[in-house]
Amino acid sequence: MKFNDGFWLLKHGVKAYYGLQVTQVKPEEDGFNLQVATRPIRHRGDTLGGPLLSVKVHSPTEGVIGVRIDHFRHHEQLPSIPLFPNADPIRNVSLSTTEGVSTVSTGGLTAEITENPYTITFKDQTRTLTSAGFKHQGIFDVPSRWTLGTAANSSCLALDPSSNPNPAPLPETVRYVHSELNISPGELVYGLGEQFGAFVKNGQAISVWNRDGGTSSEQAYKCIPFYITNRNYGVFINHPGEVEVEVGSEKVSRVGVSVAGETLEYFIIYGKTPLDILERYTRMTGRPALLPAWTFGLWLSTSFLTSYSSSTVSGFLQGMKERDCPVRVFHLDCFWMKQYEWCSFTFDPENFPDPKAYLTEIKQKYNVKICLWINPYISQISPIFDEGVKEGYFIKRTDGTPWQWDLWQPGLATLDVTNPAACKWYTDKLSALLDLGVDTFKTDFGERIPHASIRYQDGSDPMRMHNAYAVVYNELVFNLLEKRFGKGEAVVFARASAAGGQRFPVHWGGDCESTFEAMAEALRGALSLTVSGFAFASHDIGGFEGHPPPEIYQRWVAFGLFSSHSRLHGSSSYRVPWQYGEEAAKTMAKFLDAKHRLMPYIYTHAIQAHIKGHPLPRAMFLEFLEDRTTHYLDRQYMLGPSLLVAPVFVPKDEETEYYLPAGRWTSFFHPERTVQGPVWIHETVPLDEIPVWVRPGSILCLGPDGMGRPDYALNQDIELHVYELGEGHSVTASISDGCGGVVDAVQADRTAAEIVLRVLNNEISISSIVVHGVQGDIRGVVGGEGVPAVGDESGIKVEVYRGYSEVKIQF
Repeated sequence: MKFNDGFWLLKHGVKAYYGLQVTQVKPEEDGFNLQVATRPIRHRGDTLGGPLLSVKVHSPTEGVIGVRIDHFRHHEQLPSIPLFPNADPIRNVSLSTTEGVSTVSTGGLTAEITENPYTITFKDQTRTLTSAGFKHQGIFDVPSRWTLGTAANSSCLALDPSSNPNPAPLPETVRYVHSELNISPGELVYGLGEQFGAFVKNGQAISVWNRDGGTSSEQAYKCIPFYITNRNYGVFINHPGEVEVEVGSEKVSRVGVSVAGETLEYFIIYGKTPLDILERYTRMTGRPALLPAWTFGLWLSTSFLTSYSSSTVSGFLQGMKERDCPVRVFHLDCFWMKQYEWCSFTFDPENFPDPKAYLTEIKQKYNVKICLWINPYISQISPIFDEGVKEGYFIKRTDGTPWQWDLWQPGLATLDVTNPAACKWYTDKLSALLDLGVDTFKTDFGERIPHASIRYQDGSDPMRMHNAYAVVYNELVFNLLEKRFGKGEAVVFARASAAGGQRFPVHWGGDCESTFEAMAEALRGALSLTVSGFAFASHDIGGFEGHPPPEIYQRWVAFGLFSSHSRLHGSSSYRVPWQYGEEAAKTMAKFLDAKHRLMPYIYTHAIQAHIKGHPLPRAMFLEFLEDRTTHYLDRQYMLGPSLLVAPVFVPKDEETEYYLPAGRWTSFFHPERTVQGPVWIHETVPLDEIPVWVRPGSILCLGPDGMGRPDYALNQDIELHVYELGEGHSVTASISDGCGGVVDAVQADRTAAEIVLRVLNNEISISSIVVHGVQGDIRGVVGGEGVPAVGDESGIKVEVYRGYSEVKIQF
């Protein structure tokens, strides 16, 4: 929210009450409670009247300091963001007070509070990270005319006469609680959810308010009140509703955060590395569930406005199988139900006269899991609509009638997820589908949730519920799947989410066009999401809207199969590869097999995401914070810590560019090619290629060729690749233990004379070892079988003897 006219003046009619002076400091177990006056206190007469701010500065867990600003104190409103839902806080805080300065210290982070003038400065051991300086906090009374541009008041749901026929008049003024934090020179801000605009958020005004706007606008499906900077801290605004963030867009050297109401709370989260910050943030808001390995295979959709006949579907699956592009998850989009009846949760009998037999047949024949499209909206044409109205299962207007509108489906109503009976009714419908053989659901929509002139069954504040709805909806479906299939076997494919929603993966990026620009939008959205606490990201390969030209389709296939999750989906056209030429099918087969082979590596880091909250797709600065060039990169990423992926966003004859940080990097697909970084690469990339580079000092565990699926014995017959291990260095690779954890699998140590590889777990089976980056003659191999001669340009391959737990390569 912009309150100012320039730097010095307020907009006409805006009244500001800044926190100026601390009048009382009260220590508590985890911090300090402050009384902060909004006028100078020179004598007791100045204490008459207010406003007076109550400010709590405290540490809920190690390395995190929170600031809560209250004007009028009252009972907490519903809903709130669940804190520490699946990990306990780590209590570690110390307090001190000397000469008008109070300090809160925890895990390398300190907050220094001065009383007059009132300021809070956040420091690590060596420098100031950021600060809330003089007049950086306060409350603002704003005329309604200045709030009309906010998400809540400009939303079509609030203004549409069919959905809100008798809107309540706006108040004359709206109260905001506001706080600012300093932006240091060179400091960059990232995150705030799945934002499709510029990856670096400096200069942007962002509304944390979910909307269904596609990937080509300033709107976003997954808005998260958390940002991270390149200065060793992140900021989590603990508010489930609309949060307005000015990232240097009102006052150019400050991040301003505003919420309508009487309370604002934020947490400064410190970390020596960006991954440390994400680990602490996801401890607070939740870490992603452990996913089944099959979800990392290829998902194929029937697409949207396309044929749903059984012959068409079977033809697609057979064609994919014949072209060595095996599908692991088959998704039926909207028209598995009758038109106008979404959602009825009943297969259209014209296209699916015996759905159980049909699903059983294709599951057995093609080894696929089945995913169905659903959403939380019920059309008034649906045969279950009247039941929902009668029992009160839908969100209601304040007059007690169901809230309805006509966008998307005729007269649709929205499930009231705060009503336990409604939730049971909804999940019972889904359970019947699971009985037919369905394995998972695409939980679409959940962004266009009403917030004006409505009420929830449990009394939740509609403004606070708007974003939170998506999390509750996905949790409802996810928990049903987990109850049916067990922990580690549940997954949803969701579009909308909010803070904490990372606990219920997977999420995809929504409706994008079939262009190179939309490819780049999808990547920016994914990187912005995964620096906001989410571990996985997907997108519609080929784009959703339109029919991609073959070269865009092939470029997108390469990008999609080097994403955490890979789904072929479109609107009015199919995304099976032969629609774009048989060469596209060959390319897909190549990259799909590569992803299957990489599963021991990919799944290990998926488990680490579950344990620590570290994302699988990673913005470059997460891994290379010391390299300032990486801070601006948004057209390439790391897949886990060891693989650099540079999707190509240009036609086949145009040169692409990407950046390799310091060290000698090895091409994954062409290991005879190595490049010394730091360097910008400029090259023309064929359509059947994508630049994928292996970080020096890495070990990659690869599965066998031609497995045809992602879920196989990931600890057996491993081909071990060691890349550019420097003299005197040691590296360890981990692998899934098969029980939801990881174990150290192998360790490599290099001296001047040899490389020694030790298998650290007797459950691991190593078939061969390839060492990249060794120059000169090989004198011998102990524990394996290899030619004791100069290795070829791709590396030295050693076949490991059965039963050997140590292999030495001597040179």
